[in-house]
Amino acid sequence: MNANDTRILGIGGSYSYGPSCKALNIPPLVAAMSQPIEVDLPHNLGKDEARRRIANNIHKLQEHIPGGAKVESGWAGDQLNLRVQALGDSIDSTIDVEESKVRVKVLLPGMLGMFSGLIQGALQKKGSVLLEDHHKG
Repeated sequence: MNANDTRILGIGGSYSYGPSCKALNIPPLVAAMSQPIEVDLPHNLGKDEARRRIANNIHKLQEHIPGGAKVESGWAGDQLNLRVQALGDSIDSTIDVEESKVRVKVLLPGMLGMFSGLIQGALQKKGSVLLEDHHKG
């Protein structure tokens, strides 16, 4: 916890509500109940090429979500902030683009936390789709 974090008291202890939650407008109670997942996707593309490929592929995300989804995204430097709304839930995530890896962080709200292992496995298996090159030219 750093000076910019807020402490939230909850069942089983207290939770940190940091600047990333505030930037995504995640209410403190939701942040406290969220189950975080982090997956690193290594690459040899360099930061600029990886960022370009992610920007070109992110629109395909909704095709991989059962029942359809609404995906909102926006870049802040080399970080892509995502909000996915599907099946009555909203999932916030970030994709940090680095020189030799991409770090995907997902906050699973409430009951979706029970599926964190399954979702983390799917991200590890299919996450590289974000880095595919579909550039023609």
